[in-house]
Amino acid sequence: MATKPETVFDKIISGEIPCHKVFEDDHVLAFLDIGPLCPGHMLVIPKERKVFLHELSDAAAAAIGRVLPRLSRALMTATGATNYNVLQNNGTQAHQVVMHVHFHIIPRFENEGLDIGWNAKSLPGETADRLLEAMRASLASG
Repeated sequence: MATKPETVFDKIISGEIPCHKVFEDDHVLAFLDIGPLCPGHMLVIPKERKVFLHELSDAAAAAIGRVLPRLSRALMTATGATNYNVLQNNGTQAHQVVMHVHFHIIPRFENEGLDIGWNAKSLPGETADRLLEAMRASLASG
């Protein structure tokens, strides 16, 4: 099996590339984005090296889940923002640029931050039923 190419995040985790570290423990590293959408924009990454969220171990996923609320509170306190986005992309078609799982926490201010255009569609009942059946079967099988 081929190893995944090293990413900039691997180099940040190892200390080869410096960062503006907000938080670190055995499983997670959070740091300020060097190309922020607005002041306070931070990245939260697992130290476990995976490309997609669904590939993370339960331990790594739980570690991220435990710190996201704390980091969000710290971001709000530090920036004065009362609103924020938590964003996570999986794959190039979903606009993932660094192929290492990461979450963006982006404070929202008037006319600053992330601008999302949502092209919502309707959900026909038969489509919902088919999706529910497939998702529940997948969850039941582990």
